[in-house]
Amino acid sequence: MKGQKPNPNHEMPRSENASVTLSGTVQKIIPSLYADEPEKAQIAVAGADDLYRELRVENVLEDEQGKPVALKLGAEVEVTIEANPVGPAKPTGSKHNAIPDARP
Repeated sequence: MKGQKPNPNHEMPRSENASVTLSGTVQKIIPSLYADEPEKAQIAVAGADDLYRELRVENVLEDEQGKPVALKLGAEVEVTIEANPVGPAKPTGSKHNAIPDARP
């Protein structure tokens, strides 16, 4: 949560960006191979495709007072994906139409 201070109600501030929040569980804590690199937390994201379900992030977070904290194995988390909207669009319902054709 670097750069973004959580509010006391654990709600992200509203923005004009498009976003989705998915639940996840810390599935694995991966020790660092080198002393100068932090360990990583592997998070299984509910609702993601099987091949893309796991995220690995540095296990370096801060609490409300700015003190360092880390995720623990089995912890329930929320993963928020946010993007600038590019214009009106409607969901296609088909995975094959999800990426526009970039050919001329």
